[in-house]
Amino acid sequence: MRKFITLPILLFYYFCFAQNDVKVYPSSWWTGMKNTHLQLMIHGNNIGKASYKIEYPGVRLDSSLRIINPNYLFLNLTIGPDAKPGVIKINFNGGNYILNFALDQRAPGKGTAYARGINSSDFIYLLMPDRFSNGDPNNDHYANMRDTVADRNNPLSRHGGDLQGIINHLDYFQQLGVTALWLTPVLENDMPLEKEPNGWLSGYHGYWFTDHYEIDKRFGGKEAYLKLVSSAHARGLKIIQDAVYNHIGAAHWIMSDPPSEDWINRWPEYQGTNHREQAVFDIHVSEKDKEVMEAGWFVPHLPDLNLRNHLLATYLIQQAIWMTQEFQLDGWRVDTYKYCDPVFLNNLNAALEKEFPKITSFGEATVSTVAAGAYFCKNNLNVSWKSNLTGILDFPVCYAMLESMKKNYGWTDGVNRLYTTLAEDMLYLNPMNNCIFLDNHDMDRFYSVVGEDWSSFKMGIGLLLTERGVPHLYYGTEILMKNFKNPSDAMVREDFPGGFAGDSRNKFLPSGRTDSENLAFDYVSKLANFRKTSSALGNGSLMQYIPSKRVYVYFRYDQHQTILCALNSDTLSANLNFQDYSERTRGFETATDIMTGTNYPASEKMMLPPRSITILELKKR
Repeated sequence: MRKFITLPILLFYYFCFAQNDVKVYPSSWWTGMKNTHLQLMIHGNNIGKASYKIEYPGVRLDSSLRIINPNYLFLNLTIGPDAKPGVIKINFNGGNYILNFALDQRAPGKGTAYARGINSSDFIYLLMPDRFSNGDPNNDHYANMRDTVADRNNPLSRHGGDLQGIINHLDYFQQLGVTALWLTPVLENDMPLEKEPNGWLSGYHGYWFTDHYEIDKRFGGKEAYLKLVSSAHARGLKIIQDAVYNHIGAAHWIMSDPPSEDWINRWPEYQGTNHREQAVFDIHVSEKDKEVMEAGWFVPHLPDLNLRNHLLATYLIQQAIWMTQEFQLDGWRVDTYKYCDPVFLNNLNAALEKEFPKITSFGEATVSTVAAGAYFCKNNLNVSWKSNLTGILDFPVCYAMLESMKKNYGWTDGVNRLYTTLAEDMLYLNPMNNCIFLDNHDMDRFYSVVGEDWSSFKMGIGLLLTERGVPHLYYGTEILMKNFKNPSDAMVREDFPGGFAGDSRNKFLPSGRTDSENLAFDYVSKLANFRKTSSALGNGSLMQYIPSKRVYVYFRYDQHQTILCALNSDTLSANLNFQDYSERTRGFETATDIMTGTNYPASEKMMLPPRSITILELKKR
């Protein structure tokens, strides 16, 4: 006798078969959030065809959305003010399957213990976890991941650095005078090796996301990240997370089973972005150029996200909020900022600030002009779209600082380029919120750019730690790590010596460094630690004078302290006449060199050595 299974029963068995694969995004939430609305995206085989029911005191199901892909179900909830922490049970098919969703109590300390934001009194240290230190060799590779290799002999492979390795060296950051750590992305990058011009490249850098809610287990996973953040906070160090909203890795589950085709910017054939930020704000722009800029793909293995899709936008915004609360982050750095949909970006920033009023975000807008940089953050421009971003990674100032050390003096060249660049700060709403730097993981290393010249090194570090804005240092600069991006970016992302078993020298320790490396470390450390207690350098105003005879003089000052900085870019010594700057020097009697401790009368002239920066604290007696 033949047996027949009715359709409801068939669907029930088909759904039950895949219960272990049902995922919910976000994976948990909290009571007491400012925004009481929450959208759950539930993903599982035919989940969109199942019946469901939610009953939880203080939680209301407002609506649901079933889309063309039956593997998705969207539930819109209101978490009322009377909702208590607990487990929300989502019953499917009359209780035959129950999905448990945790509703937790928010941790106290928002804005004080975490989500503190980053400001101009901070000093950021940028590091790449895979290349910094390997604290747990047991997580170097996993057989069930698409890339199983950890090979330090191959610059394009993973090397095994992890979050425990960073934890092991928190004392090093404190010695250096650092107040915040910016890690390149720690989210899961379960990507295979990808063919790039220089060979088969791994996702060691972290920018190829395959799951927004998983910390890569080769870095130690969620527990290691929680441990790092809590350990850093216990030492007063802040944590900045690196985000990517423009694209995902091609192996992301969104690509293998997209909710809908329009979650990705798709073209008839491959279309790369034109990388021209002018197409975003140009009032004369061709709409085609603008579309290619924002919707073109970075590279073929990084699908470009359609941030205009409201379901995708909600998913990403809630993920940023979830990450900030779950891991108690202090700030964000947003990769490829200028390529993202501007409406999405403003909605993201507003949502984060609503939940975490002190949170700050820096946008990576790789631009060469001040006007372009100002467009992508809070500004004084009369433009149709007004960004609400805290600040940018200030590439115009970076390029100007490098030129002040490398190029001969001219009307707009050399130190005059730095002066004229900063003179355009009027375009920013608050230029102190911009992050300034000498290099990063995508640039030739600073020490190589200045020709491995010791005088130029000190000039650059002096500028970095005394100019306006939030300074960040790329890992290893303090021990004179060097190289150019030839033949690939991996050349400027080498391992920190001493962070890995078998290293011949441990440059985390003075005994492992050469004399010149110790001089460099001590120079950075002394100035950075002075800066930590300097109200003028941390939060003071900037006054700059037009460079004269290759000497650029500027002041950082507030009601408590005045710092005079004099950059002599000439190969000859020069005189500094305090009376030439009486607007700021009047009333002061002595000037103390903060690096040497030498005192000078503030009423006379002093000699500035060639190719040098002199940093003086002015005192009344």
